[in-house]
Amino acid sequence: QVQLVESGGGLVQPGGSLRLSCAASGSIFSISSMGWYRQVPGKERELVATISRNGDTNYADSMKGRFTISRDNAKNTGYLQMNSLKPEDTAVYYCYLLTPTRCYWGQGTQVTVSS
Repeated sequence: QVQLVESGGGLVQPGGSLRLSCAASGSIFSISSMGWYRQVPGKERELVATISRNGDTNYADSMKGRFTISRDNAKNTGYLQMNSLKPEDTAVYYCYLLTPTRCYWGQGTQVTVSS
């Protein structure tokens, strides 16, 4: 009965910033990792960033130095801070939560980078 609700997407100018949120609700007893993927029409999802249960982070090369993944355990919420956004960052962003038993997905939030 875990739900992930994403928010924070929208339209931004090139060079702008957005912070995506992924709020989890329900009974969560253990978390292996959480992270973000993104997808554009006609293409497979690509990994954006992950954070493990011990706090180790991993980013795709094109996101390093621009994106930061974090979490607030007290609020059961994960975040993706996106800076210096480029038009090629335009996509639907999906958060996921990996537990020992299954993987949960958010509904997706649209990020559009355009002048």
